[in-house]
Order: sequence, then C-alpha cells, then structure tokens
Amino acid sequence: MAEVRLSSEPFSFLDDRAVPPFDAPDYFTVMDANCGLCARGAAWIARNDAEEKFRIVPVQSELGAALLRHYGMDPEDPLSWLYIEKGHAHTSLDAIIRVGKEFGGIWKMLAVFNVLPRGVQDYLYGVIARNRYRFLGRKSFCDIPDPRIQSRVLR
Repeated sequence: MAEVRLSSEPFSFLDDRAVPPFDAPDYFTVMDANCGLCARGAAWIARNDAEEKFRIVPVQSELGAALLRHYGMDPEDPLSWLYIEKGHAHTSLDAIIRVGKEFGGIWKMLAVFNVLPRGVQDYLYGVIARNRYRFLGRKSFCDIPDPRIQSRVLR
C-alpha cells in the first residue's frame, strides 16, 4: 500500500483542482460501492446516524477516486477507505473508531481498539479489507433500494 498523506489542513481537498467541485459535508466516507462489507457499512451508517449528517462517496465515482488520490491512496487498492470528519481525513481502523465515537452510545465502545498499537490496528484492518469479498461477497450499496441509504450517496 502506498504511503497515505493525511493533511493536517482541514478541507485540503477543496483546493485540489483534480477533485471535482462538490458541496462537502462535514462527515463523509469514501468506500467501495461493490463490496458486501461496505454495503453493510452503508446500512450501519443509515441505521445509526439519527441526525443524517453522514454521506457516502463511492470509490468508483470520479469524486471518490479523486479524493483517495488527493490523500495518496489508490482507488484500486482494497485497503483504500477514507473517512472525512470536519475536513480532516482518517483511514483504517482509526476511521471506524472515529465514526463510532460520532454515533455515540454503544458504538463508542469501538474505542477499545485504541489500546492496540497503530501497526496492529492497520494489520487487522488490512486482513479484513483484503478478504472482504471472500467474507461477505459483492453487493453494491448503490443498488440497495433503502431510501435512507440512497439519500446519503454522493454521486
């Protein structure tokens, strides 16, 4: 996996001409639209985001691919998953922990993974990401008819 460049400057992607202009929400993810695990993740977001503030950008879209490249990630790499929180980018298990914290309630317990060293977190995330099609198959969240999911997808 290429080295990820997570800018400390919030909303740095807005100044990148390679990223198509869009109305950037404060909270959004860039994830594989054809992955069963990601489809479950999109449904998890729809169920747990009571304030409906999270949006989802498919990696396969022009916007999703450009955002990943902005942060030094490869849209074709199964490890490429991005969470943007108030303009700051996060990846790997750290991103999942942050989403759980934002949802609150029982999902704050995902923070227990913070006791693991970053290398172990990245390793665990990598094992799941590289095997996600084998574990949960292929399923496009863009095709799920649930309006709670579809209203969140930025195309």
